[in-house]
Amino acid sequence: MSDKPTLWQTLLSVLSSFFGVQSEHNRERDFRNGRPVHFILIGLLMAALFVISIILLVRWALILGGA
Repeated sequence: MSDKPTLWQTLLSVLSSFFGVQSEHNRERDFRNGRPVHFILIGLLMAALFVISIILLVRWALILGGA
């Protein structure tokens, strides 16, 4: 049986890479069995969601501040 990372495991791996924490076992699994395109696409999606959430948060703060 292959130890390929599931979509959820890939998502958690990318999220943990945003914070710089990852277990050695998961890192080895990702490099050994993961497909790079999955990590790249999920990483780009998560980065875009992060930027959008920051923009929305700043707009909300400006509205609350009366600007």
